[in-house]
Amino acid sequence: MLMKLLPVILLLIGIGAGVGAGILTAPKPTEGEEHAAEEEHEPEEEVLPNDFVKLNNQFVVPLIHGDIVTSMVVLTLSLETKAGLSELVYAREPKLRDEFLRVLFDHANTGGFRGAFTQSGNLELLRTALRETAQKIIGPDVYDVLIVDIARQDT
Repeated sequence: MLMKLLPVILLLIGIGAGVGAGILTAPKPTEGEEHAAEEEHEPEEEVLPNDFVKLNNQFVVPLIHGDIVTSMVVLTLSLETKAGLSELVYAREPKLRDEFLRVLFDHANTGGFRGAFTQSGNLELLRTALRETAQKIIGPDVYDVLIVDIARQDT
């Protein structure tokens, strides 16, 4: 009877020794791998993408030299907001449009649309002013104002 159990016992001892050797000789994870393994087990918060809310109508800004309209600038703007704010943006769009036009007229009156008006530094000043205005009306969940289209038509 002992002779019949001996192969089973040796098999179990061999399996146990193999598993033990595998555990002892396994490479140890580096700090980065340990940190990544810990992060994998943490429940992830659902990250909602930002919304891009296109304002319904274009903005038309006249450029005046003396008492004569010399050019027209046409812009299409969108707002980058926290997800779910599009209804709030559309509800406050009349106020946004009014305030944006004030910023655009000020930019035009200081010469912002003359010459090489599409230079990045020039447009960055305009974007910053528009973003600050949008944040006053909508709140801090407006992340940016995107100039989707811009064109100047000289008369």
